Amino acid sequence: MVSNAIRKIIAQRAKYLCEYCHSPEFINSDRFTVDHIVPQSLGGSDKVQNLALCCRRCNERRYNFTVGIDPETQKEEPLFNPRTQRWSEHFIWSQDGVKIIGVTPTGRATCNRLDLNDERLGSQFIQQSRRLWVSVGWHPPEDDPIL
Repeated sequence: MVSNAIRKIIAQRAKYLCEYCHSPEFINSDRFTVDHIVPQSLGGSDKVQNLALCCRRCNERRYNFTVGIDPETQKEEPLFNPRTQRWSEHFIWSQDGVKIIGVTPTGRATCNRLDLNDERLGSQFIQQSRRLWVSVGWHPPEDDPIL
């Protein structure tokens, strides 16, 4: 279990955004979780460099996976690692700020594994939420690249 002090450090470092889907914590009904980048079940530690702020949805979909399938090449690729990689090098937002687009094999595999745009489930709840967030100026995050 991660202490509140460590969680605060992780949240501040992440600018209170999920480090995978970049949803802001303040507009979610659930407090964000702390994700183990290398899952504890695979030997990952509670050290700060192995922890990421994560919305519950991304955390549940990531589970203990460290790889995903790039839908473009059908090859297994490592999932995005927020401690060693920059979000903006692997992902961009669609022009309307609603969809996350993976621009590298890692980005595409992460979008696919975590279903970052709610497309596999067909509910599109996330896209509807993002449209609302865009309309009130809460999304996408200021420094994120847009198509």
